[in-house]
Amino acid sequence: MLRPILIAAFLVLSMSPLLRANDILVFDDQPPAVTTQQVDQSQAPSDDSDEGGSSAADLAKKLSNPVASLISVPFQNNFDFDAGQTHNKFKYTLNIQPVIPTSLSENWNLITRIIVPVIYQEQLAPGQGDNFGLGDTTPTFFFSPKRPVGGWIIGAGPVFLLPTATDTALGSGKFGLGPSIVVLQQNGPWTYGILFNHIWSVCGDDSKPEVDRTFLQPFLAYNTATGFGISLQSESTYDWQQSQWTIPIGVFASQVLKVGGQPISLSAGPRVYAEGPSGTPKWGFRFTMTFLFPQK
Repeated sequence: MLRPILIAAFLVLSMSPLLRANDILVFDDQPPAVTTQQVDQSQAPSDDSDEGGSSAADLAKKLSNPVASLISVPFQNNFDFDAGQTHNKFKYTLNIQPVIPTSLSENWNLITRIIVPVIYQEQLAPGQGDNFGLGDTTPTFFFSPKRPVGGWIIGAGPVFLLPTATDTALGSGKFGLGPSIVVLQQNGPWTYGILFNHIWSVCGDDSKPEVDRTFLQPFLAYNTATGFGISLQSESTYDWQQSQWTIPIGVFASQVLKVGGQPISLSAGPRVYAEGPSGTPKWGFRFTMTFLFPQK
């Protein structure tokens, strides 16, 4: 009974700005060239040649770049099914992911990206019970050249793991840090690249296992001049302590539009888990609403 109530509540909260808006408008201004659309969980360094652009294609291009000069606030809703030791449990994760660019100099940007998860999961293991609360927070700081380097858009900097979980079952109990790198290209309607980070735990709850994991996110996206796009990506994690991959693969359709004058991007699509430890969900669905704040 709790599952449908929670799903309905989260969807109502996510969609409430739409319900209050007076109108929903798809952008109709056409840019001179086709650009690229959103790749989830990231934004990368950007070419400032279209800075200040607010057409659907301009915004979609910046969304596909994890280090673009665009303030964005994604609310990423992940619904995962057939999880747990009995493979019939449900897990919901709302990732709140603000991305804030700061100009450091004529040639460099600092892109601050923070992931704050809110998690509900049914009893994944006997005796564990259901869990609801905050997970661990992951801030990343990308230092990014404002111009491509050798045709590649790049960013690099530190990533941190903060033990902010409100339930021991929802977090690592560890403080961690490591490097993060993103490399991508944007050619015509295509965006492709990869985001990498690795986190080691350095202190925390001694009763919890050490954190030693690598995250890889290859992505490919195609976007039209109207801001509609299709993306394919994997968000793979390798746990060096367990010698185990977790590999979800997702395909997402997205559209940049305006709601009562507020630019947003809507993205949705299925995910399947190609690999994972015991209890990993078999499949899921993602819906993301991203609020966009173009810099004047």
